[in-house]
Amino acid sequence: MSEIERESMEYDVVIVGAGPAGLSAAIRLKQLDADLNVVVLEKGSEVGAHILSGAVLDPAGLDALIPDWKERGAPVTTEVTQDRFLMLGEGGAMRIPNFPMPPLMSNHGNYIVSMANVCRWMAEQAEELGVEIFPGMACSELVYGDNGEVKGVVAGEFGLNKDRTPGPAYEPGMILYGKYVFLSEGARGSLSKQVIAKYDLQKGRDVQKFGLGMKEIWEIKPENHKLGQVTHTMGWPLGKNAGGGSFMYHLENNQVFIGFVVHLNYKNPHLYPYMEFQRFKHHPVIAEVLKGGKRVAYGARALTEGGWQSIPKLAFPGGALLGCSAGFMNVPRIKGNHNAMLSGKAAAEAAFAAIKEGRSGDELTAYGEDVLSGPIAKDLKRVRNVKPIWSKLGLLPSLMLGGMDMWVANLTGWNPLGTWKHGKTDAAATGKAADYPVLEYPKPDGVLSFDRLTNVSFSATHHEEDEPCHLILADPDIPIRVNLPEYAEPAQRYCPAGVYEILRDEDGSNPRFQINAQNCVHCKTCDIKDPSQNITWVTPQGGDGPNYPNM
Repeated sequence: MSEIERESMEYDVVIVGAGPAGLSAAIRLKQLDADLNVVVLEKGSEVGAHILSGAVLDPAGLDALIPDWKERGAPVTTEVTQDRFLMLGEGGAMRIPNFPMPPLMSNHGNYIVSMANVCRWMAEQAEELGVEIFPGMACSELVYGDNGEVKGVVAGEFGLNKDRTPGPAYEPGMILYGKYVFLSEGARGSLSKQVIAKYDLQKGRDVQKFGLGMKEIWEIKPENHKLGQVTHTMGWPLGKNAGGGSFMYHLENNQVFIGFVVHLNYKNPHLYPYMEFQRFKHHPVIAEVLKGGKRVAYGARALTEGGWQSIPKLAFPGGALLGCSAGFMNVPRIKGNHNAMLSGKAAAEAAFAAIKEGRSGDELTAYGEDVLSGPIAKDLKRVRNVKPIWSKLGLLPSLMLGGMDMWVANLTGWNPLGTWKHGKTDAAATGKAADYPVLEYPKPDGVLSFDRLTNVSFSATHHEEDEPCHLILADPDIPIRVNLPEYAEPAQRYCPAGVYEILRDEDGSNPRFQINAQNCVHCKTCDIKDPSQNITWVTPQGGDGPNYPNM
């Protein structure tokens, strides 16, 4: 649709995504030079609408960016009071003592937060500095210059028909040009995926790895509430079927965040991550806390888990990858927000220096150098072997070998195990259905566990009925011709929102692949895990998707 005429605006820096990385970059740019023109484009209906994170926040990023965040009223108030690590069996639990854990695993000085609300507050700080923030503006297309550099984005295209032709109320969107374009879209961002491929940014790096994180907010009985308590579990119900674990965080107002992470390199295509989460809540240790309470919100999001060895080249001609678009999550700590903020700050400082020198459209090599030698590198290097050891050898060897490796790295800065490789992509790790047992799951009881569609209604997800499907099949025949016979079409199970299903006639014949795009919570799991890599997630029109209140 390049022949469409669009209005345009010019900025010094265009930032895609109002998450912790993008907002940190915007704030730092204006701190350095109040006269810089900075814009942040957010596809959610408001800042925070698409933010989902655990989250226990390491305040290192905030401390570096806004040292007086407490005085400024940041919604970061519930300090962690107790750390618990549990190994679950089907009917019981074993407490793992805290003292063998490397110091980096301690949550002392960290805070239980809603990152959606932290981002809303950060947006206020940015706007006070003069940053322009436009929510409901999905960035659907990159704009390239004559030398192949990224020089802008198309944002705010509305009113396309289902066949992607302009409808009667069509709005073509605008081109927002920038001397530099920052992509801070979160895990598996659609534009980030394009630039990683176009500029071969993964060359020489390990493959990127991902997890699926699902989360509910519960209001529980006061007698079950323990303000500031943090619990992480491993083991049941996943066992040897997949890597992953859970979290339960007690925050204010008798609420708990309860979440479940499944590493997406699991082999058995019959695995049903959402139902593993629902089954987990029936464990006596968890059910005891939730009993008599009510679930008030649900959501899901992919996590970038590759760590140090999977970080792509961060700068490309005309822009940079920030936060989870690049992948700065510390897997054993289940923390990435602090590194996202630090990456935004580093990218801003590199862009400020370049613009001051009269540059634009080139590679901000100083940004990559900063990240690969600064606090982000220190955080990720020392835990770099935990995930690949877990994937290759299992949970217990990872606890022992990975723990030893973390301890030595924590004390000396040297990893005795070197750098383990991840191996296959998560899609390629998927095995053939005939080689693995079908897994049975108990039916949700509607009290502790819920079916997917009921839970999706607690994400306030909305998409316009007449807009194009934002889940693109490269070959519409592959789901039935390839994925169904070979992999039992895992899309009907790995999606945590019930987007994909196989429909059949009453006699079980004539299977058809149905996409219920209106259910999509924008987790990106399908783009990652589809064994045929046949599904591409693209942005729907701005404002659509989940509307998370306090995730």
